[in-house]
Amino acid sequence: MPDQEPAAGPRTSGTATRGETVPTVPPASTPVPRAAVDVTALLERGRTLATPVLRAAVDRLASPMDTVAAYHFGWIDAAGNPADGDGGKAVRPALAVLSAEVTGAAPEVGIPGAVAVELVHNFSLLHDDLMDGDEQRRHRDTVWKVHGPAQAILVGDALFALANEILLELGTVEAGRATRRLTTATRALIDGQAQDISYEHRDRVTVEECLEMEGNKTGALLAASSSIGAVLGGADDATADALERYGYHLGLAFQAVDDLLGIWGDPVATGKQTWSDLRQRKKSLPVVAALAAGGPASEQLGEILAADAKSSDFENFSEEEFAARAALIEQSGGREWTAEEARRQHTIAIEALDAVDMPARVRDAFTALADFVVVRKR
Repeated sequence: MPDQEPAAGPRTSGTATRGETVPTVPPASTPVPRAAVDVTALLERGRTLATPVLRAAVDRLASPMDTVAAYHFGWIDAAGNPADGDGGKAVRPALAVLSAEVTGAAPEVGIPGAVAVELVHNFSLLHDDLMDGDEQRRHRDTVWKVHGPAQAILVGDALFALANEILLELGTVEAGRATRRLTTATRALIDGQAQDISYEHRDRVTVEECLEMEGNKTGALLAASSSIGAVLGGADDATADALERYGYHLGLAFQAVDDLLGIWGDPVATGKQTWSDLRQRKKSLPVVAALAAGGPASEQLGEILAADAKSSDFENFSEEEFAARAALIEQSGGREWTAEEARRQHTIAIEALDAVDMPARVRDAFTALADFVVVRKR
């Protein structure tokens, strides 16, 4: 896994409240526009190429796991009727398909990789929703809420098994290399989730620990997504490693934005409750950075969160109580620091592409996808 770069300390900033039209990453610092790339088309291409193979893979599952998985992916509703649900941003399959083109191969070469990373990603979502107690994902009840915890666990396990099956049945040396990278990334992802859960029960977590956790939980799979198509296309290890560095740091940028949305995101856009990460006592980057900042607001926040950890009535806190905690995080500089960290990781990701010889249009597409990750509202 690529080395972590040292993170700068948080700085204080002004306050903003939920409901203001404030982009997650302020426009003054958004990435400079490059060659025009239709990011929506890139994402749709990845989704269009991957979905038929993904559906065929899910159809292999025994009943009722096939139906439960179809519900999770948004293909049917809770009653089993066809649906056109929100399937997510599809960044991972888009990256997997795009990475095949680094080697000069057709984008279709990356399809098994795109499907495999999407299966692993959704395996983690099914389990995470259950462990975190999340009742909503993509504006719908989560699988454990509709079909029960046992099905959420079983279907998640089945999707992970399918991911390896899809790659290994190709029967090529490249497929074996791709599987090795994906399984390594999956282990890191699981490590990250374990760290995330353990941090919820600690009073303090360092910024470095938080970045390590988020690098495992999000960066590792985006690293695999960014390289897996190239590996299937015959790329050497040096090329795959450079693409993984891009994906890893893109994952840290992605998670930093997610952490901002987890506190200040619009529920209509995110499909989650207001102040969702605060409700779950997550030690996300804005929280950790705010606690590390020092000063009156930081100290007050630390005292409140320490009391929260001992409270037996936390689930009944009012909106105002969560809003007050969010305001202290912002006053301490946690929001501004996290937005700057997202931009910093974005820059590192783009610089990693310099080590790879690829067509200019492919490089532009990688860059445009990175820009999309940093400037979004969901």
